Amino acid sequence: MTEALASDLAREFWRLMATNDFNAVAAVLADNFVLEWPQSRERIRGALRFAQMNREYPAHGRWRFTIHRIVGGATEAVSDVSVTDGVQSARAISFFLIEGARIARLIEYWPEPYPAPAHRSHLVEPFDEER
Repeated sequence: MTEALASDLAREFWRLMATNDFNAVAAVLADNFVLEWPQSRERIRGALRFAQMNREYPAHGRWRFTIHRIVGGATEAVSDVSVTDGVQSARAISFFLIEGARIARLIEYWPEPYPAPAHRSHLVEPFDEER
């Protein structure tokens, strides 16, 4: 397995997600694929349930994905991606584990944005752009 394979698979995952054909994403998922969301303590097993969850998610339009960064080694990659349906917007940090040239495990964090605390306003500068 080459150094670039994990990040290539993560990039292909997001390319397939952007088609909004969530069944197509199975092309890069291992037979034993598991997705975990630690913040809500949920686990989804298998490509079929993953696709169904994405199809049933209450969306206001097609999902669009902006990749900010993907880094990876031989068997692991991490992506920083913004997601929007034109009304809802979120940012995800996703950890990919690759086995047999497929994504076997995906752990995602979907942090909620929050206003900057006033107590450190003298130390920081605000920014609007997504990085």
